Amino acid sequence: MWGLFSRDPTSHFQYEIGDEVWREESRCIWRLHKGKKKQNGEEVSVFICESTTGGGSGGSGGGAGGGGGASGGVMDLARAAVKKLKTLRHPCVLTFMDSLENERLVYLVTEPVTPLMCWLRQNTHPTPALAWGLLQITKALAFLNNEGGLTHHTVNSISVFVTQAGDWKLSGVECCSSVATPPTPGSRPVPALQVYSPPEASTNSTPSNKWSSDMWGLGCLVWETFNTTTLTESTTLRDTTKIPPGLVETYTRLVGASARCRPNPKDVLATLTKKGAFFHNDLILTLTFLEELHIKDDTEKTRFVSDLSGKLDEFPDYISKYKILPSLLAAHSLSGFGAVILGPLFKIGTLLNDCEYQQHIVPCVVTLFSSSDRNTRLKLLQQIPSLCQHITTNTVNKEVFPHLVSGFVDTNATIREHTVKSILYLADKLNYNNLNIDVLNHFARLQSRDDQGGIRTNTTVCLGKVASHLHPDVRQKCLVSAFTRATKDPFPPARVAGIMAMAATQQYYPIDVTAKRILPTLCLLTVDSDNNVRESAFKVIKGFLSKLEKVSQDPILKEEMEREIRNQSGVVGAPSSWAGWAVGALASKFYKSNITHSTTHSKFEDPPTGPTTRPPPAPTTGSWGQTSVDSKDFFDTLIPSQGYTTTTTTTTEGWDDWENDVKNIGGIGNSGLSDIGKTDDAKREREKREGLRDRRT
Repeated sequence: MWGLFSRDPTSHFQYEIGDEVWREESRCIWRLHKGKKKQNGEEVSVFICESTTGGGSGGSGGGAGGGGGASGGVMDLARAAVKKLKTLRHPCVLTFMDSLENERLVYLVTEPVTPLMCWLRQNTHPTPALAWGLLQITKALAFLNNEGGLTHHTVNSISVFVTQAGDWKLSGVECCSSVATPPTPGSRPVPALQVYSPPEASTNSTPSNKWSSDMWGLGCLVWETFNTTTLTESTTLRDTTKIPPGLVETYTRLVGASARCRPNPKDVLATLTKKGAFFHNDLILTLTFLEELHIKDDTEKTRFVSDLSGKLDEFPDYISKYKILPSLLAAHSLSGFGAVILGPLFKIGTLLNDCEYQQHIVPCVVTLFSSSDRNTRLKLLQQIPSLCQHITTNTVNKEVFPHLVSGFVDTNATIREHTVKSILYLADKLNYNNLNIDVLNHFARLQSRDDQGGIRTNTTVCLGKVASHLHPDVRQKCLVSAFTRATKDPFPPARVAGIMAMAATQQYYPIDVTAKRILPTLCLLTVDSDNNVRESAFKVIKGFLSKLEKVSQDPILKEEMEREIRNQSGVVGAPSSWAGWAVGALASKFYKSNITHSTTHSKFEDPPTGPTTRPPPAPTTGSWGQTSVDSKDFFDTLIPSQGYTTTTTTTTEGWDDWENDVKNIGGIGNSGLSDIGKTDDAKREREKREGLRDRRT
């Protein structure tokens, strides 16, 4: 039974104590350790003060407590600090989380922090970040001296700690009291702290206000911050060489010999936050706005978030990642910013590692995919290239794709176009049904019926790019029909895209398909009205013919040439030399169309024939109905896209074959599969019979 009472209470402590990260034996009664909560692994900081005597109280209070142990008086100060920190709740005061006390030790658990001087020496910090920290300590002192009616008495770099987000927190409240008189030389917890005593402390005179001692300490903190060293002699406070010019006047008042002349911390805040003053910069204005976000109206919030992206480059990365990002996400979860949040969100996302991105950015982005706001959806689609590498396969298929797929049937052409392009980046993560059935159904409809030539073209381009991800059986049924349809498109770039796609995917076609279906289709294009189409057709025909000729000369090569047909690795094999130009062109860029939304025509308009002079690329308008024409577009070397009418309404005559084939795909190995090309073969046979009948008559 007696063993129960003598059991070590630290064994039931809810926190694991890690490595020691800091001790300042001559100036602090605590030593600082890393720690984490046993229940959930939450990171914390653990301040430890241990007794050398094992006694509970008493003693004169001299000696340092952070190193070899503390005397009874210092232990009493440690216990007093815990009690005071429990009751002090302010954003700029170190956050108390838990504590453990017995006769020989005191554990103080707080939010995870780094000692200020260690933080200053680890990296070079811009002046606005230091100004933000000093502003926070000044706010903490204004709270203590005015609202709290307390005096800290030991303000200096040793009593300030910094969070991961760059927030400065005031601690070191061992001597904090409601008495304005600073501690006498013999009553300070650590003798080395006497260097921070104000001039009036030597005379034991009572100050006329509660803040004079703390304002002297704030002046010492300012000097230590910009000199990146602890104060050793009070006379060095006269050196203002490294103090920023905008702070010198206030600094000299803080460290003035007359206690009466030292300003109230509220007055310091009022002076330094004026326009153009030391506490008035973009970083402080941004962080202050975030703190007051809950009282701002929607117009102010939208304007603030819209302007934020342009400012982030000037802010330290740690503030963007750990201060601004969490504040934005928290505010968005309550009210929702819409599309404007995506700019700063994705910009900060570039600073995050994959784990952080998954934790912070992905959940917010996934919810935005369900938005009905077109501007939001468009911006998300434009960010798919960077997003897809962070989103898991399961998330893509279950949470992103069901919302993204609606873009294929959106009435806005720009949304449809970017939805098509997004598949290129998501194809390797889409499951069988989503890619081989749903996507191909939409591709079949867009390629044959969309009224925008650019979208029809890009559908063909995208299909050629994702062919390696399709199931081999689906690929065999769809590719030839799809690209054959493209070669019949009235829009010349679409016909060129069909030709290039055939060449870029040549490894997926059996030799007999090449001879019986692909070459006859290409031969028809040798008399096309557009010169670029004819040139592309001749080049590809020569390549396919050389392939057939090699097999004819050496039939053993057939097996080697067809080895990629059943491959679904997602990695395209090395192309034949003759097809390299097509692979390179197809893999470079999508066709950038000049999209409009007029659909007054009843059928495709024939493009103008003859030589065409391409005007300079049209500038980006930023409007919904038009995207910029990129002069480096991969089609530039193939066919001029300017001058062609891309706004048309298509008829469905002769375009239904691929759609029917895709609709028949219900799963590999199922009876629902139909043979692509049956409709084409029947049509050709019928035309052949009609031709013979015409000749007889």
